[in-house]
Amino acid sequence: MNRHAAYKKIVEFEKKNVVTVIAFAAAVLTMFLVPPDTEYSHYFDFKTLTCLFCTLAIVCALKNIRFFYMLARKIVQLCKTARLSVLALTYITFIGSMLIANDMALLTFLPLGYIVLTTTGKQKYMAFTFVMQNIAANLGGMLTPFGNPQNLYLYTKFNIPTGEFMSIMAVPFAVSVALITLCCVIFVRPEPLEISDETIRLEPRRTAVYLALFALSIVIVFRVIPYWLGLVIIPLALLFFDKKALEMVDYPLLLTFVFFFVFAGNMARIGVVRDLLSALLDRSTLLFSTLSCQFISNVPSAILLSQFTDNYRELLLGVNIGGTGTLISSLASLITFREYIKHNPGRTGHYIAVFSAFNFAFLIILTAIAYFL
Repeated sequence: MNRHAAYKKIVEFEKKNVVTVIAFAAAVLTMFLVPPDTEYSHYFDFKTLTCLFCTLAIVCALKNIRFFYMLARKIVQLCKTARLSVLALTYITFIGSMLIANDMALLTFLPLGYIVLTTTGKQKYMAFTFVMQNIAANLGGMLTPFGNPQNLYLYTKFNIPTGEFMSIMAVPFAVSVALITLCCVIFVRPEPLEISDETIRLEPRRTAVYLALFALSIVIVFRVIPYWLGLVIIPLALLFFDKKALEMVDYPLLLTFVFFFVFAGNMARIGVVRDLLSALLDRSTLLFSTLSCQFISNVPSAILLSQFTDNYRELLLGVNIGGTGTLISSLASLITFREYIKHNPGRTGHYIAVFSAFNFAFLIILTAIAYFL
């Protein structure tokens, strides 16, 4: 590989993985303030990394056999109007984020939204549908420990009981469902719409194996069996059934966690920073964590702020609700933006305007409700 090709690959990686690059730079900078020592080994949450890897790998395998796409398409085919189809696409993304994580739900269902709207001549709803799918992915994942990466981390770090976790997120989740439904009903007309049929056949053996492995990954998240078993069983099974799934895992996301573990661990050892963040979080963990997401995204906010507070209830609410708002408040929002611009290169301003209007409305309403819970 010549120098020009290598440089091009590096630039391409940086464009696709901006947060990972920022996390790496942040980790390196703090290493000058806190030189590497034996304490570094305590920074990493290996259970979170293992659970995240196993879930991502299985979801990639299921995606490769078009399992989720087939289910989603069947549901959309039952809808006969634009309004019901947009609602179906949004609900599918909402439910998908609870089961396969928000980023993967968007990568799976945004293309379906594009296909449905373009083949039926309903492109006028493209920006709105993508924004609703994005909000659904960020907020749908809040209910389950494995729905969002930051949830998995906080669930593990604070050893939160599953019932308590879901009860904390239940009200914001229910409000989110109501708000998303209301938006779709108000802003999409019940115009006739039909999507063509497409035959998708699943291989029974592989489907059964992948679903069993998916169930195993969920059982591991819920602490029923040791997490290291998943690290042995799932990669070995996929090496036999689908090596490509292991190659498709979002390794930059895993690296982002690793770099932010270093960054957060080092920041916690700097006295001035520790005192400042602790004081801010003591005032209102909910408001400060929600605000921090708008500038450094929800995953790094969860990792960093968890070093300075034990108030996991408000931190959970903050880093989930904080996924709405600015384009950088969630990795999922950047994925949606990139996907929309790929199909609509001349509509960047329009998309940002629609995105900001709905996201900040959701942010304000949900923050106010969570504050008075």
